[in-house]
Parts: sequence; structure tokens; C-alpha cells
Amino acid sequence: MPQRNVPRPAAVYGIDIGKNIFHVVGLGSDGVPVQKVRFRRDTLLQFFERAAPAIVGMESCAGSQWIARKIQALGHKVRLIPAQFVKPYVKSNKTDIIDAEAIAEAATRPTMRFASLKSEEQADLQALHRVRDQMIGTRTRLINQMRAFCLEYGIALRQGAGLFKLDLPQVLEDQSNDLSSAMRKLLADLFADLRQLEQRIGDVTREIEAVASREDVARRLMTIPGIGALGATALLAAVGSGKQFHKARDLAAWLGLVPREYSTGGKQKLLAISKRGNRYVRKLLVHGARSCFRHLDRTKDRLGNWLHGLQARMHPNKAVVALAAKMARIVWVVLTKPGALYERRDPAFT
Repeated sequence: MPQRNVPRPAAVYGIDIGKNIFHVVGLGSDGVPVQKVRFRRDTLLQFFERAAPAIVGMESCAGSQWIARKIQALGHKVRLIPAQFVKPYVKSNKTDIIDAEAIAEAATRPTMRFASLKSEEQADLQALHRVRDQMIGTRTRLINQMRAFCLEYGIALRQGAGLFKLDLPQVLEDQSNDLSSAMRKLLADLFADLRQLEQRIGDVTREIEAVASREDVARRLMTIPGIGALGATALLAAVGSGKQFHKARDLAAWLGLVPREYSTGGKQKLLAISKRGNRYVRKLLVHGARSCFRHLDRTKDRLGNWLHGLQARMHPNKAVVALAAKMARIVWVVLTKPGALYERRDPAFT
């Protein structure tokens, strides 16, 4: 390693992450830059292996989790910062070194919000969910495309994926319709792709359910009304232990399930929910809350009276989101308290 790349005493390092080139700025205890260097991927870890333990900040982006785990294993304290929180610290023009300096400065702020580090198990589980969600989107696009092709030949199929899979084989076998031979063959090939895709979705779903069945925390999360194997494992992948949140409302706010606020002049103004954070987990919680809102036996659960009160004074969609926010708060309790689970108490004994 060249002499200029030998670590100098620094309290904080900021790393601007690239695919192959990484820019590092070290700040002293007084916040003044003491070192500005660049590395390739294979020499970055060598630098931090030689450096004295310090705070290392970087933007939370693609590839940051792996680097954070490696640097943390070397004895440093790693802080991942969302990119939008780094931008105010970028001064004047934009270069990679300026970005690294801004990251280092942002990492020292006492009120800064940091993203949590994910374990390899969390990353693997999140990848399963991302792949499954991507395949479901592909399935929807494929069905819509085949439906549009049929409409071009005067054939309108019934709405819904299940009905579509029942109707299309009959359309392909019916020789009296206006489908051309080329289109009939194309639709048959696309339908075979759809069946193969659904088989793959089923395989990934069963793999996720297997994870949920063997993880104690996931089994305890599934005791909460409206949360199944998908919701429990998605929460484990995104939230982990939940200890990065100080209270239950922080988790609901991180998921974007609390009202957005725009208050000034002593006048409080609450708007619609903020919709921040993980869209996928929020979607699963809202869908679970909608199912719970419709099918929960309110005479045998302590949520019953509360749901009746919500339904009486607000739109059902608002009540569903409020239930999703309450579910998120219960999730925080289950995650942070060992052995905790949701107990379905009778309303008369709450």
C-alpha cells in the first residue's frame, strides 16, 4: 500500500461507494479532514484493517450492507445513512471526495437517523421476497398481455387470474373463434410460460413458509391477527430484532403508517399517511389488516370493540390503515420482548 494510503489517526471516516472505486475521507476529533484517499475494491478493506477503530459512515445503497459487515468485523462502528439525509451536507460542487466528506460529517450528527445493518440471513430472506414479488408482477403483465391479444380478435375473457386460466384453454381449443393459427400458437406458448412461472412462484412461497415454520420469532409474529408467513418473514428481513426503534410508534412511522404532519404557527395539521419506508412490508400489513377487518371474529378478540368504534366514525379504508398501524406496534413488542406473542383475549376480560 502506498505511503499516502496509510491510515492516519481519525475519529470518523466517510466512504463514497462505487462499483470498483471507493473514496474515503477521514475527519479528526475536531471535524477537520485529515486524510482524503481513493481505493479499489480489493484494497479498501486492507486500509480499514490497518486503521484504528473509528466511526465509519456510508450511504445505505446497493453493496453497502456487505461492506458494512466486513468493516464492522474489523472492529469499527459502522453507520449507514439514507442518501436523502446526506445531501444537505454536500457543499458547493459535487465530487466523490466531497460526497465522502459529507457522509463523514453526517455520521457525526447526534440526531441523524441511521439504517440498520442486515445479517446474511436477513439479506437472503429479503431476496426471496423480492424475487417472489417480481415474479408476481411478471405474471400479472403476462396475463394482461394475453388478454389484450385475445381482445384484438374479439374474445373478451373474464376478469381475475383464476377465471382467466380456466377460460384461455377453452379459447385455444375452440376452432370456431377468429384466432389465427399464428396467434393461437403464440398464446399457447405464453400460457405454458405462465404455468412455469406459477410453479416457480409456488416453490419460492413454500421456501418462505419453511423459514417461517422453523423461526421462533416468525411463529410468534404469526399469532398477530392479519400476519401470516409472508408478513412475518418480510418483517424479519426488513426490521430484524426491532431494537433500532425506541418505541412501537417509531416502527409504524418507519413503515409510513402514521399521518404526515405539516404544522406551523402553533397550528397542528395532520395529512394522509406518509407512505415512507418499506413499501412491500407496508403493503403486506395493509392487506393483512383489510382481511382482519373483514373476517376477524370481533366477539372473541379484544380488537373487536376498538374496530367497531373506528368503523362508526371513519371511512373503512382509514380504519384498515389504523389497524395496520396498530399491528405494526404489536409487531415491535413481539420482536423486542423475548417470548412475547399476541394473546386473543375475550373483550369481556380486557
